[in-house]
Amino acid sequence: MQEWIDTVSSYFATFLIIPLIGTGIYLTWRLKLVQLMHFRHSWKVISGVYDSPEDTGDVNHLQALSAALSATIGIGNIAGVATAIHFGGPGALFWMWVTAALGMATKFSEATLAMVFRKEHQDGSVSGGPMYYIEQGIGRSWKPLAVIFAGATIISSFGTGNAIQAFTVADSMRADFGIPPWLTGLVIATVVALVIVGGIRRIGIVASRLVPFMAALYILGCLFVISMNITEVPATFGLIFESAFTTQGAVGGFAGSTFFMALLWGVRRGIYSNESGQGSAPIAHAAAKTEEPVREGTVAMVGPFIDTLLICTLTGLTIITSGAWNGHFPESVATTAPKVVHAGAELQPGGDPLDEDLFDGDLVIEAGIAQQDVEFVYANSFLEAPRFVRSLPDGGATSLKFGQLKVEQGKVVRLMDESGADISGETVIEARALQNGSVLTSFAFQSSFARHLGEPMGRFGSWIVTFGVLLFAISTAISWSYYGDRAVLYLFGRRGVRLYRWIFVLVIFTGSNLALAVVWGFGDIALSIMATPNLIALLLLAPKLVKLKQEYFSREHKPVMKAHWWK
Repeated sequence: MQEWIDTVSSYFATFLIIPLIGTGIYLTWRLKLVQLMHFRHSWKVISGVYDSPEDTGDVNHLQALSAALSATIGIGNIAGVATAIHFGGPGALFWMWVTAALGMATKFSEATLAMVFRKEHQDGSVSGGPMYYIEQGIGRSWKPLAVIFAGATIISSFGTGNAIQAFTVADSMRADFGIPPWLTGLVIATVVALVIVGGIRRIGIVASRLVPFMAALYILGCLFVISMNITEVPATFGLIFESAFTTQGAVGGFAGSTFFMALLWGVRRGIYSNESGQGSAPIAHAAAKTEEPVREGTVAMVGPFIDTLLICTLTGLTIITSGAWNGHFPESVATTAPKVVHAGAELQPGGDPLDEDLFDGDLVIEAGIAQQDVEFVYANSFLEAPRFVRSLPDGGATSLKFGQLKVEQGKVVRLMDESGADISGETVIEARALQNGSVLTSFAFQSSFARHLGEPMGRFGSWIVTFGVLLFAISTAISWSYYGDRAVLYLFGRRGVRLYRWIFVLVIFTGSNLALAVVWGFGDIALSIMATPNLIALLLLAPKLVKLKQEYFSREHKPVMKAHWWK
């Protein structure tokens, strides 16, 4: 399953790079740098000076932005940045910046159209998003495209906004506190269920309180780590710009990357983080209380700025300046996880060994050490000081006295003891390995705190990331449940919403126990399917967007009340 998902997700992600970047460039040009020219106006709207209680909608501008941000500020800011750097090198961070800068114009367009074509229900609530502006904006003959988008949104809510969040929290809790993944999944599922039952109004209220707090906490933590490594900042920026356009050679544990890998992973994780062009955020923005579509569009374009240009940048700088991105850290690896290669083998950019370097045959393990001259490749680098450790009946562990590995084309198929019994399930490899995901970000905090403040403070640094992951994941899951139930409402009516919410909660529990590569790959596939019909609609409706923007900014806009950020 993992191999299939990796192949399909890579194909989709590669295919969508040009349309995503191209649409952002086109909209930036047609809207005359709206993300730069009207950025100041965005903050005035968010402050609440234009809010009117009489306007149609469910939440105010700040709550709509918070609901959208609670979906975008999440695991992508912690684990996604780390994954991009892990595979694409420091240069991937530059391409994340590009997706954000162009994505601001895309987000403006999505939210504006969502407001124009939103639907008001009999109970006074509203629904909007790409499914509505595809059907009503382009024409009813395009409804199949709207149906595809709505279906993909439901699927994506289970992957992007659900399983990935649950898995990352469970992984962090397991690594830091030894909490079983199933228990973490149960707690998260319960908390999310208590919030989403109340619909967008409760989601908006919770998000407007939770998002500023969690973002401020994480930003302060990143700034503290960066300040401890401040002398590395100039060199870090130089490395980012250099490796964004050139092949990055192997350094430390990092196997190196090509220009295309930096571009691919930067765009993949950038789009995952800020969701520009994907079509999810306009579903939240459509619920805003306003009669001015462009006004909410200016609010929406702040999202990629906060999410990617601010928070993702701080995560990237934290990982790179600390040196964690190419360092090895303690890891327990399943016996069958690494690839076995002959000693002296070199890894290709990206960390894969050549086929001719793969070991094939039997390996003898004595006192925990492989007796033949081989090396183990895991997480795109060589394991340092690998040692086979067997679990004891009393719960402890000791070096494996004797074992025999059966290896076929670099893959361990089983591990046997003296009697020939398979002991793969009760044996792990303890080593130092290159890290990925939220664990890499955690090690960046932990190593910096330990190096500058003393070893006991290292754990405190990792807890900041763990707490951030917990808050980010819960807020993301809450908002994505709303995206999914609006899609269910569009396709099946109100009768399907309650069932969807219970399934969503169940998938949170399930996702906490899945594998990292499977979860992320599944999320990438779903996002790609969502983005395709949305990008088509944005391109076809660009002339309407130009007229709406020109008409709005040709008028004078006077504040109707004092700013009320706190509401």
